This record gives sequence, C-alpha cells and structure tokens, in this order.
Amino acid sequence: MLKKPVLVESLIVFVTVLFVHAVVWDRYSWCAIALAVQAFYVQFKWDRLLQLGGAVFQFRTAANSGLLPASMVIPLLGIVMKERCKAAGIVYFERFGIVVASTGMLVALFLSVIAVGITKPVPTNTCILTGIAGSIIIYTMKHSLAVSEVIEVLEVLLIFVYLSMILLYLLPRCFTPGEALLVLGGISFVLNQLIKRSLNVVEGRGDPIDFFLLVAVVGVVLLGLFFTVLFLFMDSGTWISSMFFHMMTAVLGLGVIMPWLYRLIQRNPLFWLLQFLFQTQTRVYLLVYWTFLAASACGIVLYQNAKRSSESKKHQASTITRKYFHFIVVATYVPGLIYDRQLLYVAAVLCLAVFIFLEYIRYFRIKPFGQTLRHLLSLFLDERDSGPLILTHIYLLLGMSLPVWLFPRACAPKGTLSGAGALVPYSGVLAVGVGDTVASVFGSTMGEIKWPGTKKTFEGTMTAIFAQIIAVALILIFDSNVNLNSSYAWILASVSLVSLLEAYTTQIDNLLLPLYLQIMFMA
Repeated sequence: MLKKPVLVESLIVFVTVLFVHAVVWDRYSWCAIALAVQAFYVQFKWDRLLQLGGAVFQFRTAANSGLLPASMVIPLLGIVMKERCKAAGIVYFERFGIVVASTGMLVALFLSVIAVGITKPVPTNTCILTGIAGSIIIYTMKHSLAVSEVIEVLEVLLIFVYLSMILLYLLPRCFTPGEALLVLGGISFVLNQLIKRSLNVVEGRGDPIDFFLLVAVVGVVLLGLFFTVLFLFMDSGTWISSMFFHMMTAVLGLGVIMPWLYRLIQRNPLFWLLQFLFQTQTRVYLLVYWTFLAASACGIVLYQNAKRSSESKKHQASTITRKYFHFIVVATYVPGLIYDRQLLYVAAVLCLAVFIFLEYIRYFRIKPFGQTLRHLLSLFLDERDSGPLILTHIYLLLGMSLPVWLFPRACAPKGTLSGAGALVPYSGVLAVGVGDTVASVFGSTMGEIKWPGTKKTFEGTMTAIFAQIIAVALILIFDSNVNLNSSYAWILASVSLVSLLEAYTTQIDNLLLPLYLQIMFMA
C-alpha cells in the first residue's frame, strides 16, 4: 500500500476528516464520511479515464485525478465555519456555513456522477456507493436547508456546470479533475454570492472589502472569457488587436466593473480605495515595504533570465531558485498579518487581479509586453504548467491569501478565534511559505530517504514540520493577538498531517495545503 502514493494520500485525507468530525460531530459528519468513501472509489475511475484518454476534456496528465482531497475541502470548510459561528452566536453565518458545506458536497457528487456515467463498463459497486452517498446528502439537505438555501445551492451547481464546460474546453491540460473542482467551484460560489448581494444591496450587509473581492474575481474571469471568445475570430498578436484589448479593458473596467462596485459599496470605488490604502501611517509604511519586495521579485526574474545563456535555451530555474519567491511572499504576508490584516486583504485582491491580467497579456501575446512576458516566465515553468496558462505563481498567491479571505471575521468579534483558530490567517504562511519551502530546499539538497512511491524525502518532511513549529513559536512572540490556549498538541497534529499530505499529493500543493491546514485549525 505504501508504494502507491494515491492510497497514502487518501489515508491522510480520511484521517483529517475523522479528526475534524471527532471535534464537530453532527448530522453533516455522516454526509462528509459518505462523500469521502464514494470519492475514494470514484477517484480510481477518474484515474483510469485519464490514463486511457476517455475523459470528456483534457486534464493535466502528470498527476492523478485528486478527486478525494479536492472533494472534501469545501464541505469541511463549511462545517468548521458553521461550528465557529454557532459558538459565537452569529446565526446568519452559521446558516451560511451550512450552505457552503451543502454546495461543496453537491458539486463534488456531481463530478463523481460524471466519472461513473462515462466509465465503460458501468462500475456497479461504485454506482451503488455513489447512490448511497447521494441519498444521505440529499436527505440531510432536505431536513437542514430552507427553500431559499436549496435554490442557492442549485444555482451554484448550475453555474459550476456551465463554467466547467466553457473553461475546461478553452483551457486544456491546465487542471486535474480535483483542481477543476476547487477552482471552478470557488469561482461559481463567488459569482453566485455577487449576484445575490447585488440583488439585495439595500440590506446593507457585508463589508466593502468583501464586495471588492467578489467584484475583482468575477470581473477578471468575465474579462478573460470575453477576450477568449473575441480572439477566436481575430489574431491577438497584432497591434490593432492589442490596442483593442487595452481599449476594451478600460471600457469594461470603467463601464461595468466600477459601476457594479459603486452600487454595492454606495461610494466611488477609486476614492474609497485611495482613502483606504493611505488611511494610516502604518499602511503607508507597509505599501512602501511591499513595493520594495515586488521590485526585488522582478529583479530576481530579470537576473535569472540574464544568466540564461544562448547555448542553454532549455535551461529551467532550479527548485531552490523558485523558492526565492516563497521567501519573498512570506516577508510580504507576515507584517501584513501582524499590523494590518484588512490592508493585506485588499492588497492581495489587487495583486490577484494584476497577476491574472498579466497572464492574459502573456497568453494572448498582447503587444508590447506579451512576448516579453512569455520569454521571462518560461524560465520558471515546471511539470505542472502543462497547459496554455502559467498558473503556479497565481496558485502561490491564492494559497497565501485564501486563509486571509476566508477567515470568518464576523464570527471573531475580537479579531481572532480561540485556540488553534488564532492561527487560521497564518495557514498559508505556515503550509506554503514555511513548510513547503523548507521541505523542497532541504529535501532536494540533503534528503536521502525517499517516501515510498514518491520523489519527496523523509528529511524534507521532518524539517518542514520542525520549521513550522518554530514559525508558530515566532508568531506567538511577535503577534500579541494570538493566544493558543494550550492547543499545542492539535497544532502539531495539524502541521504533521498537512506535511505528510505535501509529501504524497500530486495536486497543486500551493492551493491544497493551506486549505487543509485552515480546516484543521478551525476545527
């Protein structure tokens, strides 16, 4: 068994599910366990389809389907959010957590049904398991959700179906089925939330920075879909197309996205943003510091490309070189988490929008920078960038930012959760910035004992766990808001499980690991 990484990965996910539900056991626990069991079986059907080329769309080939670890993320996030908000007495967000969990289960179940439906011959046992899991989930939803909440769940599922058909067709080999579930499921939920809040804007619910995130994500996705369809009928690499690209970006930004944001926050978005960014002297210092770090990252890219000689055009940056960016990201996020989390929240949204926009310029070869970006970024490609898009740097940003964006601020009146939950915003820093970086550096330089069936080393995993424990101790010293209340054993178990998952998963670890660490900390 230990020689099959997918089995060990599945075992780690099962242990995580059981750990979480040992703390927050309720009716949804049965649903989560049933979902995990059927996803485990369906995962092998997906793997077989990928090996035989029988999947409807083209998925990333250098990895397994990743259905089980991806299927559990959104349901577990919803369940732990529900429990935290229930303990805080915030009924609205307690119900919101139930909707998130139900949506995640239904979307994951839909992806499983697709795999079972296109597998020939029809796998009878897997069909029975999928039917049992679906019955348990639907029965629980029937007795847990109001009619309006059921409609909301079905809306997200419908958006997910259409978005999957469009994006998986337009972006072949960019995702595994599990990564598609996470990314497209998240976008579908964000789009549905934006539509819902836009229709109920008079209620005045929500923070402007939350609206800023929703509009930014939906805006860049719609922008990409618009130009993808447009450039099917014209060459995107000409100056005329490039001028049209920049002009239409300005039109869509100023004519659609800005008015949409104005309707939600009831004030001029640009004036609000400028006032927010320069509200205090601390924010000015942080912005100057982050500008310096951004310039340093650009300098590393230019320097590494300058080292590439004309005789070695196929030369790629080493693992250690790519980890420089992890160090820079840690240096960016830690001061923001300590001194001003709201500023970090907004800055991460802006950075995500810029990253995606620059990827559009590179992908469509928009003049004058498209070809230059293609040349500069090609040095840092790895086996995970097998599709037309380069997503690893965007996944790194998402992995660091999602714990900050998904932190249930309304259920933490004092700005922090109790126990291990106080470390939730640091999940990305610990899992990706510290753990993954240290594991890669030490594993590639000093590792000798390999985990069975993988290229990862025992030494890398152990040093990653040790480094994260040291990082937690430093957080306790420098962040006075963090009070762990003797939750040290749970933190050690959480960090160890996620580090083992890093050693065995073939999915995008920058995206998966922070979410699992956040789930464990919130449980």
